[in-house]
Parts: sequence; C-alpha cells; structure tokens
Amino acid sequence: QVQLVESGGGLVQAGGSLRLSCVASGPTFSSRGMGWFRQAPGKEREFVAAISGSGTTTTVAASVKGRFTISRDNAKSTVYLQMNSLTPEDTAVYYCAARLTSFASAETETYKYKYWGQGTQVTVSS
Repeated sequence: QVQLVESGGGLVQAGGSLRLSCVASGPTFSSRGMGWFRQAPGKEREFVAAISGSGTTTTVAASVKGRFTISRDNAKSTVYLQMNSLTPEDTAVYYCAARLTSFASAETETYKYKYWGQGTQVTVSS
C-alpha cells in the first residue's frame, strides 16, 4: 500500500509563492502517475496538475497554467508543486494523489488515482 504525506502549505499574501511536497512510501513510485488536486470550502475537488511516472510529461489546469509547476524526484519518492503568483482563488486544501502501479500517465480525473494524502492547507490573503 502507498502512503502519501503532503507538506509545505501555509499562509501567504497574494502574489507570493509556496512549494508543496508529497513524499510517498511503498514500492514502484516511478511507475505511478502522480497528481495534485485541491478543494476549497463548499466546492468540489478539482484537478490542479499531474505528472507521468518518468516525469517527462506534465499537465496542469488552465486556471493555474503559467503559475504552477509540477515535478518529481523519483530517487526521493517525492512530487512537488511549485506555486507562484498566488491569488486568493488558490486558497484550498491541496491533496497529493498516486495511481496504481504501472499506471504511469499523467491524468486529470480523480477516479484514476488510488491513493491520497491527508492534504495541506494553502491560504492566500489579499
């Protein structure tokens, strides 16, 4: 079984930056596509960014394109989300997600992910 632990959230002012980290336990990290999702109060969970197992393919939501970057370090079993130019609309709990072993593509749909972290709060003040 895979366990995911997010960190790096916090309170920042609009225009600021944060870097989220997600450390995965369990086997075959490099064979799993990884994603970041977020959920704001009263809203549905939404896709933010995803990365393929090798790290060579990424996709990001239109709402964060040009501002957020997803990356991974397979040697450290860690996926990152670099968030720049933050706005209050980015305020949410951010969740890291992992796919099943050998499901290595970067996907945007929540149902394609098997494992989820506990979430880390990101609050952007104006």
